[in-house]
Amino acid sequence: MASTSLSRRLPTSLLRNSLSLFTRRFTSDLSHLNAELCARKIPLIYDSLAPDNSHKLQIALSACLPSHWTNTTAFPPPLPPADADADADAPPAGAAAELLPPAHHLVYFNPAIPADRLLADGTDPLQSPGPPFVRRMWAGGYLNFGKGGPRLRFAGCSGHHAQPPGVCLEGIRDVRVKGKDGEEKVFVGIERRFGSGRRRVPGEGEDEIRQRLWRETEEDLGEAELVERRNIVFMRERSPEEARKASETKTTKILRAQHAPDFSYAFTPTPALLFRYSALTFNAHRIHLDPQYCREVEGHRDLLFHGPLSLTLLMTQLEAQLQGTGKAIEFFEYRNLAPLYCNEEVKVCGKDLGDGKYELWAENAEGALSVKGTARAGNKQ
Repeated sequence: MASTSLSRRLPTSLLRNSLSLFTRRFTSDLSHLNAELCARKIPLIYDSLAPDNSHKLQIALSACLPSHWTNTTAFPPPLPPADADADADAPPAGAAAELLPPAHHLVYFNPAIPADRLLADGTDPLQSPGPPFVRRMWAGGYLNFGKGGPRLRFAGCSGHHAQPPGVCLEGIRDVRVKGKDGEEKVFVGIERRFGSGRRRVPGEGEDEIRQRLWRETEEDLGEAELVERRNIVFMRERSPEEARKASETKTTKILRAQHAPDFSYAFTPTPALLFRYSALTFNAHRIHLDPQYCREVEGHRDLLFHGPLSLTLLMTQLEAQLQGTGKAIEFFEYRNLAPLYCNEEVKVCGKDLGDGKYELWAENAEGALSVKGTARAGNKQ
């Protein structure tokens, strides 16, 4: 697995402030959450962007996808170390072949937090509003690659470099509370900006990197090579009885896709696939790993499919459709509408709407719409 680390050990003040929320008794007035969460200064994450993780992701996906969707014919040869004296902005030779595939950034730039600092469900506390909102789900988001499509590139590792070539700046853009008193859900909008971690000028520090990458509006890419939005919903704790009832109750509202797909593929996710994706994303969330926890605490009948794994599959499918067209994915926005489960069939679908627009979705074993999104493709850069 590629080496991923925080810029330094997590600041004690951040963890103290995050964990202090867990001892606070919330009232029906949750208006303070927006100011508190948006003010958090989450540490920068640097990553070498060596090809290992991307290749391992291809291997993990190859067990359940058509062979032409993944490239597993040979381990990617190691790229030469970047020249410390070279222009950091100059693309390397053969740059087109060194682009990260869409959504492969998800197996990079993940915070390496010690296990004893994780929450009870195996997640990190960096975006959590704290109790009683101790359950979380991935509600959706978007990827904005910009004109011409993906620009993040693989890079070699070099021990003498002061910094690896990639950096992720994460911030909480907004917080919304929905629902009546006692049944609220907290929607946290997380924005992640990816760019060069190399010093642009002598003496440039973390604050200067933040100023270089962050923008007043999320639509403005600025110097970022990719902007990702994650919408995470935090829900109240359930009693064992509430969890049992939830696991025994089937959802009555079933949404169906509006169109017949132009292309689709069905497969059944296995525990091995979910485990490998969890490992590659350094994700210890127990809803993907512990069936007993899923049933007795979260009220689900089996392991849950990862939200970002759904995103990865839809992007992989569309990229396969675009092969040979000279087009690349520039933008994708999506919503997770219903859970997808391990050991139950998942069908990923797409429809060409014309003018470079696509509708992409995933259906569960009952044919219900579980993930829905729209993509835009343009000429490759």
